[in-house]
Amino acid sequence: MSKNKFYITTSIAYANAEPHIGYALELLQADVLARYHRQKGDDVFFLTGMDEHGKKIQQKAELENKTPKEFVDEISEKFKSLAKELGISNDSFIRTSDEKMHYPIVFDFWKKFVEKEDIYKNTYEAFYCVGCEAFINEKDLKDGECIIHKKAPEQVSEENYFFKFSKYAERVKELIQKDEIKIVPEHRKKEMLNLFESEKVSDVSFSRPKESVGWGINVPSDDTQKIYVWADALTNYISGLGGPTGKLYEKFWPADVHLVGKDILRFHAMIWPAMLLSLELPLPKNIYVHGFITHEGVKMSKSLGNVVSPFDLIEKYGKEAVRYYLLREIPSYQDGDFSDERFKERYGDLSNKLGNLVLRVSAIAEKNKDILGEIKISENDISESIRNTISEYEKNIESFHLNVALENIFKLIDVSDKMVEESKLWELPKKDKEEFKKTTKDLILSIAYTAYLLLPFLPDTSERIFSALGISKDKKDWSEKPLSIKKPEPLFPRLD
Repeated sequence: MSKNKFYITTSIAYANAEPHIGYALELLQADVLARYHRQKGDDVFFLTGMDEHGKKIQQKAELENKTPKEFVDEISEKFKSLAKELGISNDSFIRTSDEKMHYPIVFDFWKKFVEKEDIYKNTYEAFYCVGCEAFINEKDLKDGECIIHKKAPEQVSEENYFFKFSKYAERVKELIQKDEIKIVPEHRKKEMLNLFESEKVSDVSFSRPKESVGWGINVPSDDTQKIYVWADALTNYISGLGGPTGKLYEKFWPADVHLVGKDILRFHAMIWPAMLLSLELPLPKNIYVHGFITHEGVKMSKSLGNVVSPFDLIEKYGKEAVRYYLLREIPSYQDGDFSDERFKERYGDLSNKLGNLVLRVSAIAEKNKDILGEIKISENDISESIRNTISEYEKNIESFHLNVALENIFKLIDVSDKMVEESKLWELPKKDKEEFKKTTKDLILSIAYTAYLLLPFLPDTSERIFSALGISKDKKDWSEKPLSIKKPEPLFPRLD
């Protein structure tokens, strides 16, 4: 029987600064979805990477007396390091400065746009925000400044190559309306459709003069122009598969999920589908959109000194606690907030609820193994509470409510904890051995399913729970041999 395929991408991080917790959140969300689909038996490919061209990067490199290539090489290693420290299970890491893997696909796409007569040269006058790496409308400014970067944009008049977005705009709009490109959550879909209505649909600048950008990919047959960010960056989702003639492309394209931040949705929902229509390539199936993270209610910025380093959090609390906080506390669809106090409260979920339950039950079971005798568990024995949890959990993962899926798991933990308290499990070995055996088996099965459902979210913690129970992470194997339960070291030691 052939497996279902699942191709998921993150947006590619811009290589102008070290990674922040907003990027860590996106990596983690994609990782959960990739691990969940692997657990289901799907054939998964998970791509992340770096967007490494542009004026801002050249400026940063010059400030540090480095070449742009030296600068992005160092930054990319930091992003790779973060993915490793967070336990991200990506299959590949694409870099837009990769001249062997990425450049040939960008050149090929450009030539095809030209062949379709979808590229033309024209003079462009507009406001350009270096921070956004994008042209912006005057009506989108506040007090003459970009609302995101709080700086006045440049007034630019230059000759560029343009892509005929207007030729494909109506078709893209229809695809979004009909959910042939499904945007999640629904209110983001409405935002995109409103853009088609509220703004005059215009063609898109796909290049900028060499002197304006400096560091980038040359336009084929015109080395006075550099290919503009979106014609370069968006191509990564296919160059990361080796291009349209590669085996990975044949197996995994189209993308099942593009996971992006709300600030770059319009490029993924409007320009990228138009590019694919021009290229006559299949379109992505879903675009999942997450919000931003503030710090104690304030937007993070270096000037305010309130940027939170994911590396510092991992060093202080451990990667599993960081995974849990970002995935549980930050709503998958909306903006969320980080605070040290709230982090400590969420850590209590792990220490006082999950960790305490596993320690109590495993300690009592190990102490009374002579009474328990041989215990086997089977998915055929699951309770109604477990069955309901699985149903709600799967529904929420499939609809990108990852924080709610975690809530479902912790409700099951609460049910198990209540069972321990109401049965007074610690007293049962002396009072009612048969009831002790039955209750302990029910609890062990509930804990096993807790670990199984947690596996996409907290993989290391799940593995430690499976080890404590003496079972594998594959529930098909659970009924094959008796459990060998041992009390583990505390899963999440209490904070000082």
